[in-house]
Amino acid sequence: RVTKKDPEAINFLGEKYCFGQLGLQKDVQRAVELFTEAADLGSIQALYNLADSYENGEGVDQDMGKAAEVYAKAALQGHVECRFNLGCIELKKGNHDRAVRHYLISAKMGDKGSVEMIKMMFDAGVATKEQH
Repeated sequence: RVTKKDPEAINFLGEKYCFGQLGLQKDVQRAVELFTEAADLGSIQALYNLADSYENGEGVDQDMGKAAEVYAKAALQGHVECRFNLGCIELKKGNHDRAVRHYLISAKMGDKGSVEMIKMMFDAGVATKEQH
């Protein structure tokens, strides 16, 4: 399926290279190449994996701006973890309103971690009842 340019198969192979599974030698740079190819072919999960690579500097130079850009692209396509991660990035920047908005969206999509983050922000006084 990889040779037929199946984006999910390419992403799957990238994950196996990333963690050195299925008898493959761990090669995070190769994994990022595969995530990029799969993302270009339409894999939302590959966008998540690619953004995660940029956020953590695995296989590429760490680049929070690029990570946020790729997370946003996947979040707009309905990837709940990417929406949650955008909230985390905004929270770290001190953009509490934007963080709450991302958490509210992912909470509505069923993400329990987002609900906990909103509660924590409310308890800390950086989120208001008006925001939710």
